[in-house]
Amino acid sequence: MKQTILLLEDEESLRRGISFKLEKEGRTVLCADSISQGKRLFQEQEIQLIICDITLTDGSGLDFCQYIRQQLKSTVRFMFLTALDQEMDVVMGYEAGADDYMTKPFSLAVLLSKVNAMLKRADMDQKESGSECLRSGKLTFYPAEMRALNGESPVSLTKNECRILQLFLSHPKQILSKQQILEQIFDLEGNFVDENTVAVNICRLRDKIAEDGKKDSYIKNVRGMGYLWNREVNV
Repeated sequence: MKQTILLLEDEESLRRGISFKLEKEGRTVLCADSISQGKRLFQEQEIQLIICDITLTDGSGLDFCQYIRQQLKSTVRFMFLTALDQEMDVVMGYEAGADDYMTKPFSLAVLLSKVNAMLKRADMDQKESGSECLRSGKLTFYPAEMRALNGESPVSLTKNECRILQLFLSHPKQILSKQQILEQIFDLEGNFVDENTVAVNICRLRDKIAEDGKKDSYIKNVRGMGYLWNREVNV
């Protein structure tokens, strides 16, 4: 499978030139000229590397990097490619969560070398962390990124909903009691929770991942026993 790069650059000629070189290297490149477009592409596609300018038409690439790291909790490789070359600019880039920082003007040969090295590390990380995604029906879940797609549409999940989904996908066709889910998902030491908490979270999760409007298309309520993920899961 080709590795996919998201390129955020608002200068069209530069964007086309970088994209052309990367695609000649066998990479898939998704281009964006704004943060809003970059966010949409990242939510819709599986990305291994982001190359991002800092000064973009609708905001700062620093904010986009923080959004990826802090809100989406993604560990995707992230490189800044920018004309901002002061020491403080570089420091702010790394503090925002970047893995690398490259300034313009730049050598395409050096850029390609950095890209190849980062993608190689990303590939090794995926292999070390186990499966890169879990698929069941129309649902795709990326455990490392805590991100889910229903078909091609991103599913907005809370942290607890992601944990519950991962638990079910790790135990398909197996009945999980409310107590088992409580013990593995929620902090019983620090916060008071009860079985109703599980029911509420599962109800919301079922609504969000429902296939063709059928709430029990994935999670089945087994009366008096708990819940069952009733679909096959493929790694």
